[in-house]
Amino acid sequence: MPKAFTPKVVTANHLLAGDVIYQTATGWTRRLDEAEVLTDEADADLRLIEASQQVDVVVGAYLADVAVTDGVPAPTHFRETFRATGPSNYAHGKQVELQ
Repeated sequence: MPKAFTPKVVTANHLLAGDVIYQTATGWTRRLDEAEVLTDEADADLRLIEASQQVDVVVGAYLADVAVTDGVPAPTHFRETFRATGPSNYAHGKQVELQ
């Protein structure tokens, strides 16, 4: 029996800046809480294909699992938590903005 589809977001890295970005209904954002949450597998596959074709904007697009609480997506895997806040050994940039 196939595994049940769980909510996902399309994520990638910005081609020029290298920042982690998330797909919205109208474009891209650097904030996970603004990402479009996909709950239908066919729709998620289509959005991933669309993202992958934007080679002048993004690199490495993929679907990331999220949990939705009060309409706000949150990472379910430590890798995505790390990517959402950015790698650092001290607070600056995203780490300060998200506090």
